[in-house]
Amino acid sequence: MSSSPSAPINVLLVDDQPLVRAGLRVLMADNPDLLVVGEAGTGDEAVRLARDLRPDVIVMDVRMPGMDGIEATRIVTAGPGAPRVLVLTTFDDDEYVYGALRSGASGFLVKDMALDDILAAIRVVAAGDALIAPGITRRLIEEFAARPEPAAAGSGAAPVSGPGRAPERDPRTLAGVTAREREVLALVGRGLSNGEIAERLHISAATAKAHVARLFAKLDARDRVQLVILAYEAGLAP
Repeated sequence: MSSSPSAPINVLLVDDQPLVRAGLRVLMADNPDLLVVGEAGTGDEAVRLARDLRPDVIVMDVRMPGMDGIEATRIVTAGPGAPRVLVLTTFDDDEYVYGALRSGASGFLVKDMALDDILAAIRVVAAGDALIAPGITRRLIEEFAARPEPAAAGSGAAPVSGPGRAPERDPRTLAGVTAREREVLALVGRGLSNGEIAERLHISAATAKAHVARLFAKLDARDRVQLVILAYEAGLAP
């Protein structure tokens, strides 16, 4: 499903507003690495076109007639070789954010972001990374921080699961995590992509991606949101 380095990223635009789709299509036309292969105005159309066109990335709205973008995301991301989904919506309330992440979305942005940032986000999720608008990330962290403290070890209580909830552990130890990986975790916690981490630490993008992959494995984190929470728990993120 992933594009080769010389091939454009095939994008499916899903939004019930034709003007939004037209604006994004025109914007992408000036970027040879991005190719709009189809458009849909409903979740049902998105599911059908995702199956027929096999895009690399789907830019998905949330509120649409019939099947909404959350359910469409759940369907199109199921199974091997699924496209990556970047949710782009006017509405950024927690219900939509959690719903999108639970359904398999790789990113969540709001439509008032700079157009260049939206294009950059498409490239980020196409490369296998995840990206959430900074303001939303901060709110997720604040919501997590407001929850009750985890039960003490040995209490027999099961780990708490749920949207964005990371596996419970002593956050200050980060056992097995190297000094370099702590640096990477801190930058993930600040919302940086793998490419931005590479620039900040003067390492290659491949090395940054490898560090993040090792953090997923060592910390038993399901997604990038959980890494953000763990960075916050460990005092590595502001």
